[in-house]
Amino acid sequence: MYLELFKLQELPFRLTPDPAFLYLSKHHARAKAYMESTIWFTDGFVVITGEIGSGKTTLIETFLKELEKDVVVAQINQTQVSAIEFLQSLLVQFGFQPFRMKKAELLATLNEFLIEQYANGRRVLLIVDEAQNLSNKVLEEIRLLSGVETTKEKVLRIILAGQPELNDKLNSPSLVQLAQRIRLRFHLTALSKSDTVAYIQHRLEVAGSQGRTIFEPDTHPIIFRYTGGIPRLVNTLCDTAMMSAYAQDRDVVTTEDIRAAIEELQWVEYTERSVRLQTLHGPVGGELSGDRERSSDRRIVLGRILVGFNGQTIAERELTPGRFIIGRTPDNDLQIDSKYISRHHAQIITSLHTCVLEDLNSTNGIYVRAKRVRRRMLNDGDVVQIGQHEIMYFDERMARTRIPADGEDDAVPLLNDPVQSDQGPAATIAEDDEVQPLPAREAGTLKS
Repeated sequence: MYLELFKLQELPFRLTPDPAFLYLSKHHARAKAYMESTIWFTDGFVVITGEIGSGKTTLIETFLKELEKDVVVAQINQTQVSAIEFLQSLLVQFGFQPFRMKKAELLATLNEFLIEQYANGRRVLLIVDEAQNLSNKVLEEIRLLSGVETTKEKVLRIILAGQPELNDKLNSPSLVQLAQRIRLRFHLTALSKSDTVAYIQHRLEVAGSQGRTIFEPDTHPIIFRYTGGIPRLVNTLCDTAMMSAYAQDRDVVTTEDIRAAIEELQWVEYTERSVRLQTLHGPVGGELSGDRERSSDRRIVLGRILVGFNGQTIAERELTPGRFIIGRTPDNDLQIDSKYISRHHAQIITSLHTCVLEDLNSTNGIYVRAKRVRRRMLNDGDVVQIGQHEIMYFDERMARTRIPADGEDDAVPLLNDPVQSDQGPAATIAEDDEVQPLPAREAGTLKS
């Protein structure tokens, strides 16, 4: 990667929620203070909302890292579950094996546990991320749990974090009792122009820039114009621009690199993106504001992938506009729990017109047609080998394009790859990744 050229110790614009890189803008600091208030007050029930990529998960991870030892935490991220499954997930977080329990037993066990923790002087906190996906029945269970109390105080503190739709759901007439129990609500907005500049500089400093100028000052207005101050979009654009500068052997990112990154990502200015999408797919509820942009994005399925292992399909995922990360750890969009997969192995960047697959400096690489590639524009029907798994890509757009079987492959050879063999992945283990080298084999076919 570009670390040596820019004299950095680590990648500054990773998408993973690393507390070390948290930039506390005025709004982020306030949201964090609201989270902390759940510990200070005995009736702590807080809701934090924000657009996709606004930094909610990073805030949660930072908050958790700073908690005192007497706080018992249950963190739930999988929210497309039934009421029974939610209660089971909660008890699993507390160390129980509740999968054969009926609902009455689940509730009794949970109530007993909460009272026991209170009696032992411990505070219990429930954090639910992506809470906008919770059904009304699950939200009603959370309301009932919030009512568990002693004669003096509530026993369970609760933080719900999610996208703006969560507020819409909580404001519905059917959940009025739950809404009345919420003590604080806060909406996390995008970064301002000045905060966007400070955010970029902060991440570079944490990565080891030591005050050196890596992004020329005239790049900042362009970055803000195309990202709208959304941290995840800033990360995507800045990382792609640094790769562009790296390809030109420049240790400073210029406007030329930013423009090249924008062209590669096929982005339009942030304020125009929702209008573009609605021109293609029609307005959603008459809304044309940027506040609804990512809500509109999520409904547009532009591609689909099937994940195969030993000739059997084991997973299917939809691709919508944005970045889709594949790796071994749970923080990825697609987790493949295999020793041949790096923590963050590859990404698929989906725009209105293309899906681009990129290697994230993985140990064992990605292969298309038995050739190791760093970056490839995906075509309908492509089969990608990643570790011992295959991923088949389907283009869901109306007009599909496909390179003929005897045509020229658009795979790009891996830059600075010490392994040039077409027979299989590299046999080198990365220093910062506990990944086993993959035995050589050709990419297989995926049965759907």
